[in-house]
Amino acid sequence: MSISIVQAMINAIDKPAIFIDPQYTILAVNEAYRDTYENEVVVGNSRCFEISHGHTSPCDKHGEECPIQSCIKTDRTSSVVHIHNTERGKTYCDIIMKPVKDADGITTGFLEILDRIDFASADSQTNKMIGSSEPFKRLLTKINRAAKSEIAVLLQGETGTGKELVAKALHESSRRAEKPFVVIECTGLNENLFESELFGHEKGAFTGATHAKSGLIEIASGGTVFFDEIADVPLSMQVKLLRLLETHCYRTVGGLKQRKANFRLICASHKNLLDLVESGQFRKDLYYRIAGFPISLPSLAERSEDIKGLILHFLSHSELRHKKFSSAALKRLSEYDYPGNIRELKSIVEQATLLANEDLIEVHDLPEQIFARPAKPQISDSEILSLEEAEERYLTEVCESQNMSIDELAEKLEVSTRTLYRKLQKFGLKYE
Repeated sequence: MSISIVQAMINAIDKPAIFIDPQYTILAVNEAYRDTYENEVVVGNSRCFEISHGHTSPCDKHGEECPIQSCIKTDRTSSVVHIHNTERGKTYCDIIMKPVKDADGITTGFLEILDRIDFASADSQTNKMIGSSEPFKRLLTKINRAAKSEIAVLLQGETGTGKELVAKALHESSRRAEKPFVVIECTGLNENLFESELFGHEKGAFTGATHAKSGLIEIASGGTVFFDEIADVPLSMQVKLLRLLETHCYRTVGGLKQRKANFRLICASHKNLLDLVESGQFRKDLYYRIAGFPISLPSLAERSEDIKGLILHFLSHSELRHKKFSSAALKRLSEYDYPGNIRELKSIVEQATLLANEDLIEVHDLPEQIFARPAKPQISDSEILSLEEAEERYLTEVCESQNMSIDELAEKLEVSTRTLYRKLQKFGLKYE
C-alpha cells in the first residue's frame, strides 16, 4: 500500500491518527494528531514514542505495554491505555493499533488511532477520576468504549468503589452529555413510592396527590437514568421496569395516556445480581436487559498503587489543603486494606486533617480505625514466588492438612480429579 493511499485513509479519520513503520517511525499523520501534541511531527523522522511520551526508546522499555509489540506477537489489532503528553498536559488516551498488510499479506506498518479520555487523570489536582494502576486503566478502557454506545451498562463492585462517579463519566462522555443525568436511589423505596417517583402521578391519583408531578423518567428525557442499587427494586416493580425497558413507554400513576421514554440506562449494585437471579430475588429477563455491558469496579485493595494519588487528591480538595502527610503517615495509609474502599479513604483523609494539630500530619494523627485492623503484609522482592512455586507450596500445605477424599478435594479446588492427580505427580506429592 502506497504512502499516498495511507495518507488519504488517515485524513478521513476524525480522531488523531498516524501510520508507523515497524521501527516506530511516523510515515503519515493527520491534522487531528498534529493538533493533539506540542512536539512537532516530522514525517519520516519522528518516532511515535518521542511525540507521545517524550521518550528516547519505546514504551515497553519504560514499564508500559507497547501496542506495536502486541500487534507483532499476535498479528491482530491491539489496544492499550497510555498517558500521553498532549497540548493539555498529561492525558489518558485509549489507543487502537492495527497492522497494515501489503498484497502479499506482509505487515508493512501500523495504523494508530487515539481516543482521548477526558474524564480521568493521573494528576491528583484535577476533579477527574484519579489513578494510574493497571486495574484502573482497564476500567478506563471499558468506560470509554461503553460511553460511545447507547448500550445499557451494569456497574458492579463493592460499596465505596465509585460507581456513581463512573456513571457520571459514562454520561458526560456520551452523546447525551448535554441532557440531564438523573439518579434514582432504589434503596428504601417502597412499591408505591417507587412507581410514583419513576413515572410521576396525576392530581388525585392517590391520597395526598394534590397536584400532578413529573416522574424521573420524564425529567431525564434525552439524558441518562442511573438506577443506584438496582437489586433493591421490589420484585413487583421489576415487572414494570422491564416493560419500560422493552417498550420505551410508560403511564403516570393515575394516568391513561401512554408516554414515550427517551433515556440511556445505567444501573449499579454492590450485590451479585446473578446470585440473586439464582435465588429468585431478581428477574432473569430484567438482568439481561440491564446487563448489556457489565463493568466490574476494582476494590481499592486491588488498585493499591492509586492510594497515594487519591490521598493527595482528597487533601487538595479539603478545607485544610495546606496540610501535608508525612512519609510515615503515607506509608501507614498505603498499608491499610480499606474495607470501605475509596469512600473510606476520603473520610480518613478528612478526619486526619482535622485531628492533626500541626500542618504536617503524622501517624499518630490518623483515625483509630487505621490501627484497629492489621496492616497489609508487605512482600519484599526476595519473598516473591513464581506462580509454579506458589502452587507447589499451597498444594503441599493442603495435602498435609486435609483428610477429605481426593474427589472432594478436587471439587474444592475447582479442578477435575485427573488434573489434581497430574499436579500432585508434577510436584512429587502424595495425598493419602
